Amino acid sequence: MTDVRRWIWLGVALLVAVLLYSLHNILTPFLIGILLAYLADPLVDRLERLGLSRTWGVIVVFGLFTLLLLALLLVLVPLLAKQLVRLYELAPQMLDWLEHVALPWVQSRLGLADGFWKFDRIKAAIGSHMGQTTDMVGMLLSHATASGLALMAWLANMVLVPVVGFYLLRDWDLMMAKLRGLLPRQREPQVMGLAGECHEVLGAFVRGQLMVMVALGVIYSAGLMLVGLELGLLIGMLAGLAAIVPYMGFVIGIGAALVAGLFQFGGDWYPLLGIVAVFMVGQALEGMVLTPLLVGDRIGLHPVAVIFAILAGGELFGFTGVLLALPVAAVIMVLLRHVHDLYKESEMYAGGVDPEL
Repeated sequence: MTDVRRWIWLGVALLVAVLLYSLHNILTPFLIGILLAYLADPLVDRLERLGLSRTWGVIVVFGLFTLLLLALLLVLVPLLAKQLVRLYELAPQMLDWLEHVALPWVQSRLGLADGFWKFDRIKAAIGSHMGQTTDMVGMLLSHATASGLALMAWLANMVLVPVVGFYLLRDWDLMMAKLRGLLPRQREPQVMGLAGECHEVLGAFVRGQLMVMVALGVIYSAGLMLVGLELGLLIGMLAGLAAIVPYMGFVIGIGAALVAGLFQFGGDWYPLLGIVAVFMVGQALEGMVLTPLLVGDRIGLHPVAVIFAILAGGELFGFTGVLLALPVAAVIMVLLRHVHDLYKESEMYAGGVDPEL
């Protein structure tokens, strides 16, 4: 009977995996809605403890999120748009600097032959594309018109996300209670213990790591703008987003900022030292303050595991896989810990010797 139950559970797991793989193209709005509900549930619970009903608590939280999103759109988007326009204007000058200053210096240091880079062809190709802005706009518009159904589907998904998030958040506690009620009675304590550990790990990542990314984006952007880097806001925000993978935000940010600084400030070392100082301070704050305070050591995913999880999720399920990658990896890590403990206590590991000895 036990073997039959195991085969049933294995069949259910395989069926769920096949359904997820088959439907991954339409899962994105639902996954984002689940993420929103998961993030906002503690806030709604606090409002309930203050006397609000569940529905009004959800309305208040969604209203706050909407106001925050509108503020970001009104303040941040125009600034980023200006930075992108400025980057577009500076691109030809940066290519000239790269051709006449940076690459000749590298070529002389490495003893490379003349014409090694063949930069004229690269510059001509980029310049021809940049000079066809109106043609590119027309091409984009024609593609958008030709793929009107895809555009409508994308807009529908954008509208669907808050709707799904609202109803999931309103009924979150009820759904969790019903799921708990479906658990086998003998296994409920064990399953709830595993679920509690997974919840702790997921909460540490989803809430903590997102706050770390936002904080680093603000620190890098503010610091680079204080140094006087023209593209400081754009590079700082990109570095903050890349911080989802440990150390990647630092590497990408300081590399891009130093290249932009060399082009903008030339041989003046003080602004370049300021750029390095900004990222050193940001990295120190992340390691000593932000990560211990907001994330802690509960997630415990190695940086290589994080990179592999994101790449594997994107390869298997596209954008949906990227959304699922790290939460799934965190849950697998919790399960592997318990498998490891069971293996250490098993006869297979002990080989007939008492594991306690």
